[in-house]
Amino acid sequence: MAAKEQLSVKKIIDSVKKGAVKPVYFFTGTETHSLDVLSDFFEKEVVPEQNQGFDQTVVYGIDTNMKSIVDTAKQFPTFPDTKYRLVLVKEAQHLDSRDSGEWDLLINYLEHPSDLSIIAFCYRNKEFKNAKLKKAITSKGVFFETPKLYDNQVSGWIMNYVAEQGYTISPQSAAIIAESLGANTSKIANELSKVFISLPQGSAVTSDIIEREIGISKDYNVFELTKALGVKDVLKCNRIVNHFAANPKENPIQLVLPNIYSYFIKVMIYQQLADKTQAPSALGISPFFVRDYQTAARNYSLPKMAAIVGYLKEADLKSKGVRNTGTITDGELIKELVFKILH
Repeated sequence: MAAKEQLSVKKIIDSVKKGAVKPVYFFTGTETHSLDVLSDFFEKEVVPEQNQGFDQTVVYGIDTNMKSIVDTAKQFPTFPDTKYRLVLVKEAQHLDSRDSGEWDLLINYLEHPSDLSIIAFCYRNKEFKNAKLKKAITSKGVFFETPKLYDNQVSGWIMNYVAEQGYTISPQSAAIIAESLGANTSKIANELSKVFISLPQGSAVTSDIIEREIGISKDYNVFELTKALGVKDVLKCNRIVNHFAANPKENPIQLVLPNIYSYFIKVMIYQQLADKTQAPSALGISPFFVRDYQTAARNYSLPKMAAIVGYLKEADLKSKGVRNTGTITDGELIKELVFKILH
């Protein structure tokens, strides 16, 4: 028996466009950009624009209930050129806060769903644990869970996304965005949209353009700080942390500390790898950056890196008010941390 074809955002959209429509779609996961793309597609393209005021209902989980959703789906489309009445439920995770039997109404509906309606749920940033409902949806509809995106996968996601939009970006520029914006793909896509507007198709998304359009400095960011720490460039480190101290909102300590921690953990892993050719997969990095970790592994002994982990934990506690009377600013904490790392 052939393996079941893996679902993707593109495959779901293509199947709907070709008319292979299911009565219920359930989209969930923590990779929010994919959910946004699917939600926007259903809202804008399933029901003809001129009929959306009559044959399309968009609701939020916090403001509705399953009886209302199912009752709406049982109605016939108003206009003959509307193939399907659409009920789009955004933030569907809020339906969990209602009666435990709420989802059972959907299971009952799925026994005899309307051929002329589509219900699409967007259930965001929360693990969906209702196995009975998942089975029912999979039997009659589409259940799609976006894969969890880990921190070390964000740069790769950015490079793929930029390529899909018809542009190019270097691993270093992708890393600058990833380390500044984190794993929130919706936020990343939104910021990159500012870049795409300013560039012709096929152009490169450079660090200069990122600084101009998104506001992430090409010289003063967490990526450049970890790189400077790796080569023990004291002057550059001091320039960066002084900039951070002067611009705390642009470089919050809650972003800086986890990135430095992640960097040195990877350096420790690299140092202990028996087969250094496995570094890209073992560290979850592009081969482009292996040399940086190789250099850092030479510059820092294992005991020193163990001490650095301790410095980071101490700085994290102080940033949260533990053993800190409030007189030490976040900028001063980062300066102190970097000094300890370098000396």
